[in-house]
Amino acid sequence: MDRAVAEALVANPSLAAIEARAKALAEIPDQAESLPDPNLSINALNLPLDSLSLSQEAMTQLQIGITQALPYPGKLALRAQAASHEANAAVSELDEQRLQLVRDVKTVWWNLFYLDRALEVIARNQVLLAQFVNVAETRYTVGQGLQQDILLAQLELSKLSDSKIRVENRRENEVIRLNLLRDRAAAEVILLPTSVDESLLSLKNIQTLQARAATGRPILAAQEARLGAASRRIDLAKKGYAPDFKVGAVYGFRSGNNPDGSSRTDVGSILFSMNLPIYTGSKQDRVVDQRNAEWLQKKHEFHEQRNRVASQVQQAMTDYRRASEQTQLFQQEIIPQARQTVDAMLAGYQVGKVDFLNLVRAQTTLYDYETQYWKALSAANQAMARLVAAVGEETIYE
Repeated sequence: MDRAVAEALVANPSLAAIEARAKALAEIPDQAESLPDPNLSINALNLPLDSLSLSQEAMTQLQIGITQALPYPGKLALRAQAASHEANAAVSELDEQRLQLVRDVKTVWWNLFYLDRALEVIARNQVLLAQFVNVAETRYTVGQGLQQDILLAQLELSKLSDSKIRVENRRENEVIRLNLLRDRAAAEVILLPTSVDESLLSLKNIQTLQARAATGRPILAAQEARLGAASRRIDLAKKGYAPDFKVGAVYGFRSGNNPDGSSRTDVGSILFSMNLPIYTGSKQDRVVDQRNAEWLQKKHEFHEQRNRVASQVQQAMTDYRRASEQTQLFQQEIIPQARQTVDAMLAGYQVGKVDFLNLVRAQTTLYDYETQYWKALSAANQAMARLVAAVGEETIYE
């Protein structure tokens, strides 16, 4: 399972896409805090149209100038802070996606493990029922059994064959899912270990896990970062009431001579301009209202996500406890008792003291219990994987 998880974390395309997005957003804050590019201008000023001469008129000049826009103090910093919050949210989303991917891989892996064990149980029961058929045929041959016993055993064998087909089909679908998570060919063969550690660990109490989820779950960190970005955008919208500026300098080259024969001197200009935010009622006020509404939206989303995380922790804990108790019950009580029942009934049937139908029912019940045990063990480990993803960390055990 660890190998499957490692392969998915390296190769999963959805995770790679989110990682690329996080890297892209990390490049925005520096851009947002930078000044706009300056403007370079080259002008021909007061050029006479009759001759297009640069020296005919004293007012004619060739100009080269540079202009720089200067946003009102604080606007660039707020833009950078908002972008930084969004970049942090993307990193947290990447961490969240990793958690969900690990959860999905473990869930599919345990489904496969359960289906493999179910196929083993079916194969073992097919062998046992085939032995029952032989016993029934032997007793029928010597006149101590009934033909209907043979037919009943053959019918149960056919049912097992049908179950095998359905389980194999489910396994093929789970293989496709696991290969998709690992970015492998859908038909690639997957072989799992035939045995695992069947012990189930004790977990920390629910209050501790809820507290850790509230502080350590990446999706909550992402929502909190987006709430911070929305807050910075409110501050930026309020800065919209203040004007932005432009400053510049122009150098003018003049040709020709003055009336006294001296050369015309070059000239220089200093430029300053600012916008006038006078339409505040239809523009700036509306922007502030918009940003406040967006912040309120993020606040409600954060609250909803926090409740969702708490419910995920609670549900996973409940599922784990239930499946653990079932696993222990099947392993320590139900299955041993069912096996003893089958053994006793088989011995009784061979000497004619037990009805064949009851023997078959006992064996079928054992088959069901063994299958349910592996399903419960798988469900417990899947719940554990969901709990780790819900809390946001591996250290959930006592």
